[in-house]
Amino acid sequence: MARAAVPGRLNRGASWRVAQLVESREETGTARTLVLEVPDWPGHTPGQHVDVRLTAPDGYRAERSYSIASAAAGNRIELTVQRVPDGEVSPYLIDVFSVGDPVEIRGPVGGWFVWRSADPAPVLLVAGGSGIVPLMAMVRARRAAGSRVPFRLIYSVRTPRDAYFADELRQRARDDGGLDVSYVYTRETPDGWPSAAHRIGVADVNSHGWPAELEPTCFVCGPTGFVETVADILVALGHDSRRVKTERFGPTGG
Repeated sequence: MARAAVPGRLNRGASWRVAQLVESREETGTARTLVLEVPDWPGHTPGQHVDVRLTAPDGYRAERSYSIASAAAGNRIELTVQRVPDGEVSPYLIDVFSVGDPVEIRGPVGGWFVWRSADPAPVLLVAGGSGIVPLMAMVRARRAAGSRVPFRLIYSVRTPRDAYFADELRQRARDDGGLDVSYVYTRETPDGWPSAAHRIGVADVNSHGWPAELEPTCFVCGPTGFVETVADILVALGHDSRRVKTERFGPTGG
């Protein structure tokens, strides 16, 4: 997922590396997950992102930042990219970039919007659309670490077809003890869904999140309006604003 241009902390000594695409798979009709082999990758913490740079034959360069979707796994990372109409980078990565092709990346970037398995606090993840990507890295890292920290994920999407990682989340909600997954559909619901399509509201966060007195760490990621709405709801419900971590995505985030 492309991120808006926001300040991030670049790990000391980070430089551009030439990564190679080793796998590409469809997530939705407008998004793909790219599996990259990155020589000498230093590892990353879930929630971090990388800068991706493309260079045209005439020397023109375009850069975008994409959240890492995977838990740390040696020299491989996964980026889930949403196609942005008329974009400079995402159409190439989705439609042209092929297995074996190189791409320049730099990172990992970021040190605040991250989850560390040593933190014992309950975790609330709230995602809007493609904002699920860095939160999915946290879900995957929890499983990889064998953590029993309780997680709750509230995922807001337009329709069931727009949900990233749907099959994996269904499996993890079944098999990963202590992980609860809830959905809010804003335009179209699955057959038999118990509520009408609606934007996320106080009732959703109150019902599917953690009580404020448990002092959970809250991660909220998605478009700016979505993030501001959810953050305001959490504070209104009594959550400490210092424990509400947010990532906002501008036009390049879809």
